[in-house]
Amino acid sequence: MRLAHTTSLGQLYEADCLEFLKSIDSGTVHTFFADPPFNLGKKYGRKGSDSISDAQYLTWSYAWLDEAVRVLGPGGALFVYNLPKWLISYGNHLNSKAALSFKHWIAIDKAHSLPIPNRLSPSHYGMLYYIKGEKPRVFDRDAVRIPIAVCRHCGRDIKDYGGHRKYLNPKGLNLSDVWDDIPPVRHRKYKYRTPNELAPQILERVILLTTREEDVICDPFVGGGTTALVAERLNRRWLCADLNTVSAAIRRLTDLDNGCHPKWRSTSKTRLPLEDQGVRNLPLFR
Repeated sequence: MRLAHTTSLGQLYEADCLEFLKSIDSGTVHTFFADPPFNLGKKYGRKGSDSISDAQYLTWSYAWLDEAVRVLGPGGALFVYNLPKWLISYGNHLNSKAALSFKHWIAIDKAHSLPIPNRLSPSHYGMLYYIKGEKPRVFDRDAVRIPIAVCRHCGRDIKDYGGHRKYLNPKGLNLSDVWDDIPPVRHRKYKYRTPNELAPQILERVILLTTREEDVICDPFVGGGTTALVAERLNRRWLCADLNTVSAAIRRLTDLDNGCHPKWRSTSKTRLPLEDQGVRNLPLFR
């Protein structure tokens, strides 16, 4: 476990996810987010394997999920992004935890799905959303309201909202559990590594919905650094790690610090802050 990079808000480690999570004190994380390898045989680096048996994959997954539940504080939020195939088993495991309450299965639209013989075309990724306890400590729906869609040509509303347009919240529409407005990260301008990267808009929503400034976000599979990047922009403290090299995440954070990281279009009514406040880390590690 190697501390690879720090900012005034966060710490980035090159470490095995279990070793990393076991080093965090219980109940100190406010929102836990995980986008683990999907066991599809992809190349993420020399350490670890993304091609193991289903039984091995689930045993490993349950181990880090148990640690995620432990480090999460009361009312904290747990998000896990994966294929529906794995989320079914993940949900069954998490439902057995008395400390957790299921909140949502979020479907995230996947553009350009490919036809597969004898199957429907897979067109979405899933994301589980659980709360530790019965009541979330933060659930800021106003922060993630969706702007009312208008035609870019005529400027009129795209939908008629059943004739109830005048009753809509002026702050925007309620966010639903189907996210069909998340753009894929494909353009090389936005990609910091060869494997897939998570769209910043997903983390933006997760963090705005479930945390306040200075809260702690944890991601043990940070990959290209999306979680750390968005946490920095939103003035949240963060603890992130990855088993393989975190050079892409470091480069991304350095670009942000230097003011040359490309901006992304927010899907929320809340605009990202232009400057960080520089809140110092609290001691979370033993």
